[in-house]
Amino acid sequence: MPSMKSLFRVFFWLLLSGLSVTLVASAGLYLYLSPKLPPVDSLREVKLQTPLRVYSSDGKLIGEFGEQRRTPLKYDQIPPLYIKALLAAEDAEFFEHHGVSLRGLVRAGSHLLKSGQIQSGGSTLTMQLARDFFLTRKQIFSRKFNEILLSIEIERKFTKEEILELFNNKMFFGNRAYGLQAAAQIYYGRDVQDLSAAQYAMIVGVLKAPSAYNPLANPKRAMIRRDWILGRMHKLNYIDQATYQAAINEPNTASYHGTTLDVNAPYVAEMARQEALDRFGEATYIDGYRVYTSVDSSLQAAAQTALIRGLMDYDQRHGYRGPERHLKPSTDQDYNDWLDELQTIPVLGGLLPAAVLEVKPREIKVLLSDSDIVELTWEQGFENLRPYLTEDSRGAVYKAATEFLKTGDVVRIIRDADGNWRFNQVPAVQSALVALDPVDGAIRSLVGGFDFKQSHFNRVTQGARQPGSSFKPLLYTAALENGFTPASIINDAPIVIENTGSGVAWRPENDDGKFVGPMRLRQALYRSRNLVSIRLLRAIGMQNALDSLERFGFNKRDFPRDLTLALGTHELTPLQMATAYASFANGGFKVTPYLVTRIEDSNGRIVYEANPQKVCRSCAQPNQPELDETGQAAQPVTVTNAAPRIIDERIAYLMDSMLKDVVEKGTGRLAKQRLERSDLAGKTGTTNGPRDTWFAGYNPKMVATVWVGFDQNTLLGRREFGSSAALPIWIDFMRAALEGMPEQLRRQPEGIVTVRINPDTGKPAQSGDPDAIFEVFLSEDRGRTASSSLEETEQATLPEELF
Repeated sequence: MPSMKSLFRVFFWLLLSGLSVTLVASAGLYLYLSPKLPPVDSLREVKLQTPLRVYSSDGKLIGEFGEQRRTPLKYDQIPPLYIKALLAAEDAEFFEHHGVSLRGLVRAGSHLLKSGQIQSGGSTLTMQLARDFFLTRKQIFSRKFNEILLSIEIERKFTKEEILELFNNKMFFGNRAYGLQAAAQIYYGRDVQDLSAAQYAMIVGVLKAPSAYNPLANPKRAMIRRDWILGRMHKLNYIDQATYQAAINEPNTASYHGTTLDVNAPYVAEMARQEALDRFGEATYIDGYRVYTSVDSSLQAAAQTALIRGLMDYDQRHGYRGPERHLKPSTDQDYNDWLDELQTIPVLGGLLPAAVLEVKPREIKVLLSDSDIVELTWEQGFENLRPYLTEDSRGAVYKAATEFLKTGDVVRIIRDADGNWRFNQVPAVQSALVALDPVDGAIRSLVGGFDFKQSHFNRVTQGARQPGSSFKPLLYTAALENGFTPASIINDAPIVIENTGSGVAWRPENDDGKFVGPMRLRQALYRSRNLVSIRLLRAIGMQNALDSLERFGFNKRDFPRDLTLALGTHELTPLQMATAYASFANGGFKVTPYLVTRIEDSNGRIVYEANPQKVCRSCAQPNQPELDETGQAAQPVTVTNAAPRIIDERIAYLMDSMLKDVVEKGTGRLAKQRLERSDLAGKTGTTNGPRDTWFAGYNPKMVATVWVGFDQNTLLGRREFGSSAALPIWIDFMRAALEGMPEQLRRQPEGIVTVRINPDTGKPAQSGDPDAIFEVFLSEDRGRTASSSLEETEQATLPEELF
C-alpha cells in the first residue's frame, strides 16, 4: 500500500502536469486566437446606433425615428446608485479585477465540467462589453476565451469609468431601449437621474434576459429579480436597511412610455425625416442626427388646437353620423374583450374611443380603453344633437339617447376646456394650415390634417385643390401692373363664353347669383365678384397674367390658358398659396419656404445649415439702414442671400391696401371683429359646390393659409364658405401668433399719392362732393381709371372638356 508521501508526490505531479497542459493549451489558444481578435482601440471610434431626432426652433422634441432608441450618457451623468445596483447584480469585483474574475471563471468551469457546456456565470461587465461589441452570444469555449483576451486588452486600454460609460450606452434593455437613459424613458417616462433605488434595480434586472425579466412582459419574474438585486445591494452595504426596506415595498411602477414628445407636430417631423433621409440615406436612422426645424413650439400648438376646434365646429353644424362601430356582447364581466378592441382604436384629435355600457334616455355610461367608466349627462354634448342626413340637412333634435345609441356602440368623448367630458365624434371633413415668416420663408407651424394617425397624407404640401377666390389677388396684381388702378371701373354683369367645340356656352355666376353692375376694382376684390375677375383677365390678356404668375414661383405651363383661371380653378397646395401671399406681406419679395434650419451629427457638429433668401429692402442701397415694413430701422443684420423683388414696392402697397379692405369690410371682416387689429389682410376662397374653402392672410410678421374640405372632393354644404369654414381657424391661430405683438402699420412708399375720388365713377371728386372717398394711386396714374367699356358681347373660346 503506497505511503502518504508517495500519494502526495503522485498528486503533485498530476497537478503540475495538469497546470502545464493548461498553460500550454492556453498559450496555444492565445497564439491561435489573438491575431484574429479585433483591435479594442476601435471602441473609441465606435458609433452607437442612435435614432434621428427632430426638434422645434426652441429645442423641443418633435419626432424620433429609428429602431434602436438610445440617448448616450457621459460617465458623470450616470447616477452612482444605479452603478451600485449594476455592480451588485453583475460584477461586484469590477473595480478590483483587470477584466476577468477568477471566482466567476471557476463557477463557469464547474458548469463546463458537469455539462460539457458553458451554462452561466463567469462574465464580468468588461467581458459582457467585449462580447456585445465584438463577439456572438453562441455558447462555445473559444468565444469565452476570446472574451477573456479581449477583456484583458480592454482593461489595459480603457479606464473603469470609460468601460462603464460604454457598457451603459451599448447594452439592450428590452422594448427598443438601448442604453440606460433610453430604458429610464421607456419604462418610467423619466430622466435616469429621477429614479428610485427600486427602479434602478428593476432596470438592471432586465440585462440578464431582456424578455424573461422585462417588467412589462413578465412583471412577476421581474419583481423577483429586482428584489434579489436589492438584497445584494443591502448585503454589500450599498444601501442601508431603511432604503432597502422602502425599495422592497415599492410596487412595480413600470409601464410603457413611447417616445415622449414635447410638441405634437407629426407632419412636421415626417417632412424633416424625409429631408434628412434624402441627405444622408439609411444612416439617418442610426447615426444620431439631430434635425432642427424653423417651427415654433407655441405656434405649432396654437395651429393644432385651432384646426381641431374648427373642424369639430364644422362637424357639429352638420349633424351626428352615428357610432363608429358596434362591439359584440362581452363574454367577460370585466369587459376585457372590449378593452382589447378599444386599445386598437387610436385617439384622434384628443377624441377618446369609448364603448357604451348603458343607455338611459338622458344619460349614458361608457367604458374607456384604460378601463375607466365615465357617465355623461344630457348637458354633456347631447342637448342640441341632430342626425346627419346630408351636408345640407339634418334631422330633428334628438329627444333621448336611446334614439341613437345602444350598448356596445363605440363612440367618442373628449374633455373640454373646463376638464369636463363631452360627447363628440371624429370629423369626416379635413383641413390644412401652414404659417410662414414672410421675411425668409421659414415655416413656423404646419398641420397637414386632423390627425396624423388618421391619415399620413400631408394636405399642406400634397393636397393640391382649387383655391377659388383666394387666387384673385394674384390676378389683380397683374392688373395693377398693366394699367389698372384700385379705382378702375369694371362691370359686374352677366357674360357668356361660347365653346365652339361643343356649342355649349359657359355662363359664370357670382357666389350669390346676383350682379351688381359697374364697380371699382377695390370693391370687386373685397366683395369677391367673379364676373369682374373674368373681365379683368380678358382685358389684361392671358400672357400678361401668366407672366405675372410665374414671378410668384408658379410654372405658367401648368395653368389653363382660358378664362376659368380668373376663378382659381387651377389646383394649388396651401403651401404654394402661403408662399404667394408672403410677397404681399413682405412688400413684394419672393421667398422660398423651408423647414430644416440645421442638422447636427451625434457629436454636435453642424453637417447642414440652411441659407434662405431674406428680404432686404435696402440691399440695393448699401449705405442705407435696413428698414422694416413700418419704415423703422431694423436690427443690424448682414444679408448675404437677398430675396429677389418680384412686385414693384408701390404695386405691393396697393395690393396690401386692397386686401386690408377684405378684412375691414369684405368677406374676411370676421377677422377684424374678433382680432380687433388694423394690420390684417387676406382673402377668402370658395369653389363651386362648395367643395373647397380657403382663407389666406397675413400681417407683416406672419402669413398663414387655411384650407377646409373633404379628401374625396365632395360637397361641403351650401351654407359653407371660406368665411365660415376656413376663416375661423385662421383667426384662432393668428390670435395666438400675434398675441402681445403691436400693430405693424405699413409705410407708404414714395411714388404713391392719395386722391379724393367719386366712389361711383372712380374719377377725382369735385370740390365739395359729400360722397367723396380717398383712394391710393401710383403717382403717374393719378386721376386715371381703366376703361369700363368692355364689350359684354366679347366672346372667348374655352376647351370643350370644361363643359
